[in-house]
Amino acid sequence: MRIAVVDYGMGNLRSVEQAVRQVAPGAEIVVTERPADVLSADRVVFPGQGAMPDCMRELDARSLRAAVIEAAHTRPFLGICIGLQMLFDRSEEGDTPGLGIFAGSVRRFDRAALVDASGRRLKVPHMGWNRVRQVRAHPLWAGIEDGARFYFVHSYHVVPVDPSLVTGESDYPGPFACAVSSGQIFAVQFHPEKSHSAGLKLLTNFVAWTPSGLAA
Repeated sequence: MRIAVVDYGMGNLRSVEQAVRQVAPGAEIVVTERPADVLSADRVVFPGQGAMPDCMRELDARSLRAAVIEAAHTRPFLGICIGLQMLFDRSEEGDTPGLGIFAGSVRRFDRAALVDASGRRLKVPHMGWNRVRQVRAHPLWAGIEDGARFYFVHSYHVVPVDPSLVTGESDYPGPFACAVSSGQIFAVQFHPEKSHSAGLKLLTNFVAWTPSGLAA
């Protein structure tokens, strides 16, 4: 099995690479900025961090846009953090067009609404451990307790046009989509590579996952 971790120059991908190696010791793991490597992989991990305008610019500078879109439509594909946000039509961050794989927008947390039940004002970015509700069954949730904690660092969140895409939710303080899935795509706002046992289990499930409609 060959797993490509897409490297478009945004963020240190070492923790992602190490986590994937831990759960898939027999696989060939390639951290790459080459479109050909992405398209020759059996599975693709699309991570990243930073500002959306910078991420889209760097993706295009490496001619990765078409390869990422094709990979997302043809093989098991895991988006992480901004790798989730980039799958949507447009982000409020710099009014930046995304890849348009999913209809919807990426919105900044509303500062006026960031007050918890005790009246404490919450900060942006949202940073730390939060519980994730599994609002829709999925093979990548297998063996993970509903309400398990995952690690987040983000200022924006996705708002899909189609609510049936939402597979996981968290609260800050109101609910927001933190996992979406469709076909062979599963994408999360949190960082599984930094989320201890729950995150490693999700990555293990991704490595073992054969989406319906794709050949084993």
